[in-house]
Amino acid sequence: MKVRVFYHGKCFDGTASAALFSRFYRERIHSDADFQFSGLVHRAGALFNEADFTGDENAIVDFKYSASPRITWWFDHHLSAFLTPQDAEHYRNGDKKQKFYDPDFKSCTKFIAHIAQKKFGFDPAPVAELVKWADIIDGAQFASAGQAVEMAEPAMKLTMAIESTNDPEFLPNLIPCLVEEPLAKVLEEPFVAGLLPPLLERHRKSIDIIRQRSECRQRTIYFDITDYDLEGYNKFIPYYLHPDSVYSVGLSNSSFRVKVAVGSNPWTKKSDMLNLAAICERYGGGGHARVGAISFPVDRADDARKAAAEIVAELRASEGSSGEC
Repeated sequence: MKVRVFYHGKCFDGTASAALFSRFYRERIHSDADFQFSGLVHRAGALFNEADFTGDENAIVDFKYSASPRITWWFDHHLSAFLTPQDAEHYRNGDKKQKFYDPDFKSCTKFIAHIAQKKFGFDPAPVAELVKWADIIDGAQFASAGQAVEMAEPAMKLTMAIESTNDPEFLPNLIPCLVEEPLAKVLEEPFVAGLLPPLLERHRKSIDIIRQRSECRQRTIYFDITDYDLEGYNKFIPYYLHPDSVYSVGLSNSSFRVKVAVGSNPWTKKSDMLNLAAICERYGGGGHARVGAISFPVDRADDARKAAAEIVAELRASEGSSGEC
């Protein structure tokens, strides 16, 4: 039984979702499954290649919906789960026995654990640590900005590696380990341990760069680091540096996109927040109510900056006359 699992790449929750799905599938569906893992990233244009859906079963976890008849499993928790109204209608009218959606879950990993236990008799207790940290990280449920940025926890070091490395074999090699070993033990795997020293140094430099580049006015942070190779920076750094902020908008660059990251401070006491997924959807992006993103082709950096400027102006206007933060 060949099972292809497509997951949100460069994301702890996406990677953990792929790992948990594979363990659940092997324990409750087919014990002889042969898994192939393929990371997906949000980019301008088509997100899926139908020709890649070559498994006997094809699953998508923690990523947008595909109406392809080749997709047999789907789990997602994003508000912007559907690329088009037609995709949403296809899901609503389709067979939901193996396709599940609930935007009320903070993480897709916890959502999969819940559904797998409730509907298929799966026991998530052996992977409780993975589920717990996926929910903390994707739901930004840290005790403090320091816990999110200072890299003390094994899960945070793994998040840094997952979001930063460009080795195409790293995540497929990592995924089985996540459901077989404690996270601290995963860090000791040679293919993981060797990455950590340079990544930790890069992380320290990224804090300094964002400190220099970020401006916080009307409780909204803005920074542009497109001239640095820093996509995959820790998304909590802006709030660590500007603890009184409410929103942040950051521009970063990679080989395949210019990304506008739009977020909100997990530790703000403000309650009447704007829906950031809805704002990002206007520009072809999406996400959650409290965090979203937009991807532009690399040759449309000016369009990305224009969108970022418009969003910054909207967020700052929503904060009224608040001063610097």
